[in-house]
Amino acid sequence: MIDIKDITANKDTSIKDVIEIIDKSSKQICLIVDSSLRLIGTVTDGDIRKGLLNNIPLSEPADRISNKMPITAHINDSREQIINIFKTKKIHQIPIIDNNNILVGIELLDDIFPTKNYNNAVVLMVGGLGSRLRPLTENTPKPMLKIGGKPILETIIEGFAKSGFSKIIMCAGYKSEKIQEYFMDGSKFGVEIEYIIEDKKMGTVGALSLLQKRPKEAFFVMNGDLLTNVNFKKMLDFHIKNKSKATMCVRSYDYTVPYGVVNCTNEKIDSIDEKPMQSFFVNAGIYLLEPECIDLIPKNEYYDITSLFQKVISMGINTSAFPLQEYWLDIGRMSEYDQANAEFKNLF
Repeated sequence: MIDIKDITANKDTSIKDVIEIIDKSSKQICLIVDSSLRLIGTVTDGDIRKGLLNNIPLSEPADRISNKMPITAHINDSREQIINIFKTKKIHQIPIIDNNNILVGIELLDDIFPTKNYNNAVVLMVGGLGSRLRPLTENTPKPMLKIGGKPILETIIEGFAKSGFSKIIMCAGYKSEKIQEYFMDGSKFGVEIEYIIEDKKMGTVGALSLLQKRPKEAFFVMNGDLLTNVNFKKMLDFHIKNKSKATMCVRSYDYTVPYGVVNCTNEKIDSIDEKPMQSFFVNAGIYLLEPECIDLIPKNEYYDITSLFQKVISMGINTSAFPLQEYWLDIGRMSEYDQANAEFKNLF
């Protein structure tokens, strides 16, 4: 049984502080206890993302998003009983309590079962010109620019491989030979790599119509210029749990209106908000698609991800937004390239 000192908090601890507790620990959970260490709730990755989607401020207490009826095991339960809970309830952590509901430890799914290798393919879109990063991209494709001493694309592949996703498909275009020469068949990096070479601009997902073999399961699509430590396994769990045909990673974007906003009813002024902040969810460039989504993409034509999602939504097919809480940076400009190099060592 595992020590729980570093993953406990009280109900008044802010959501922001709970996120830090989870990020610093490998256990991916925060246990909410009272002054006597009685378990009164849990906060997991899913609870946090649900709170983000509901626009609950991070300054609010963790009690607002906690699961107040968590699944637990008793200190005297056998190993077989605990394994059965994992299997039947499909959870990743089980708090262990005594007869008085006092928290005494935690069991983790990853400690009982070895790391799973997934069959889900990963399609990386790496064909862009990187015009805004010239002169760096005059002789080097943008995904091959070095961040922290190695190509952005290598960090992306390492992230997927670490999570158990080893089937990589690269849709390459501009200076694709540089990418192929570096990664070859992927064996050096613990993955299998196939290449699709675009002979023209095909947009975010147009190249999916060129796949030689249609995936049999949900597959990732990701832009090749993103630096992120998003949990891909949790994204897949989220996609499956929501029975989604298309899931998009989204991140919060705050914009301050530079003027006083006047709220009116007809000619009457109701109120004035001085430079209010507006919050939006924006596309973060990481997706999970079911194989049938490929049928909606025109063959060998330019097609973007927005058009695909709009088509799926118009057909009444279930789509989901997976809110990011992890580090994320789109390396599209020189300032972002410099920022990524400055932050890389402390995050990866």
